[in-house]
This record gives sequence, C-alpha cells and structure tokens, in this order.
Amino acid sequence: MMLGDLRLLLAHTSLASTRPDYVTAVVEGNVLGKPTRKARQLAMRHMAALYALDPSSPIFRALRRLWPCAEAAQPQLALAVALARDPLLRSTQSFILEQSIGTAVPREVLQGVLASLYPDRFSPASLQSFAQNVGGTWTAAGLLQGKVRKTRAAIQPHPESVALLLFLGYLEGRTGQRLFSSDWMNLLGSPSEELEALANAASHRGLLVFMNAGGVKEVRFPGYLTPEEERIRQEVSHVV
Repeated sequence: MMLGDLRLLLAHTSLASTRPDYVTAVVEGNVLGKPTRKARQLAMRHMAALYALDPSSPIFRALRRLWPCAEAAQPQLALAVALARDPLLRSTQSFILEQSIGTAVPREVLQGVLASLYPDRFSPASLQSFAQNVGGTWTAAGLLQGKVRKTRAAIQPHPESVALLLFLGYLEGRTGQRLFSSDWMNLLGSPSEELEALANAASHRGLLVFMNAGGVKEVRFPGYLTPEEERIRQEVSHVV
C-alpha cells in the first residue's frame, strides 16, 4: 500500500498539486528518500497505479480532500482507494472479511487464495510475492495484525473513512440506505447504527451532507464531482 511513501508525498505537496507536480516531487525532489533515480521512478509508477495522483480522478480528489482531516483515518483512506484501483487486492477482500477476529491468516493461505482466484495465471514466485504484498496492505490498514504471524483484527472506523467509503458507493450509483449496505461499508465491520453515527459526525465536520428523517436517509457530496462527472454518475445509477 506504500502508506509511508504516500504520507510523505502528500505532506510535501499541496492540495492544488497536479500530476506533474507529484512526479517532480518524487523523481526530481526525492521527497521519498529513494537511493537512485530508477527507484524514484519505480515508486512513482507504483503509487500512481494505486492512487492515481491526478486531480482529474474524483477518487484521488476525495482522498486528497479527506487526508489531512485525521491522521488516524489515513490507513483506511489509503486502503479504500487501493481497493478501488487494484483488482488483485480487491479480489482478496471477501476472504479477509470472512475471517473471524483472531483467526490466523498466514502468507501461505493468502497465496492459496490467489492461486484459486487466478488459476494458471501466475508463477509460484509471483503468487508468493503478491501474497506478501497483499498481506502487508491489509496489515497496514489494520484488518490484519502481526509481523510474522498475522491474525485478523478489528478496526476502529473514523468519520473520514466512512465519508470516503460512502462516496465510493455513491460513484457506483447508490443512494440513500443502499450506500450503507455496499461492499465498501462492509470493510469496517461495524453495525449500521455506528456507521450512521459516523456519517452524522462526518456531516457535522463538513465532509458530506447526511440527513436521516423518519428512516429515510439522504447522503450528498457537495463539491466532490464536476457537473460532467455527476451526469455520468447519474447515468450509472440507472443500471446499478
């Protein structure tokens, strides 16, 4: 997930930074402290694949907007965007969420999960590397814990992470109550009452607009999308 690198990069760039600004910061300015230019270019390529690092991406804009609001929420924010952009990581989500708190999740098990999901597609060495990286990502986000022996862990949701996960569901065309029952919100493993309380807290902080009257829920995201992006989202909502 490159959480440490992402924290460094966003700390050394502004909210108004463009894609070329991020490239300059990583490759020319070496804000990540990489030993060679090739390593800097590789880091930039990996981070761009995971997070876009481009304000033309509504998901990255949402990440950039919410990132400075709460440091404790940053691992969950990074995970949400990485899941949205990395199909291989997202393919392991169901397996991770199915594990009971405290269950051991060794690398070999993750490797077996990936092998079953992608039969005959990757070499054993690649599967081992992918499993290690996937396990590291879920650990950095807090859903696994432990360095050598990893076990399933519970996480503490934050208003900022709830705001981003609701937004990802909104981009899929969901509205109202359906936003709270998406796979995105299932990441948090929290009861609906807690999620609604966190959404309400996010609303009070100006991160979104949440209204709940008589059991009818409305969630809006002022300023998150351009008019054209909102038009496309509404077209998607007719088929989701």
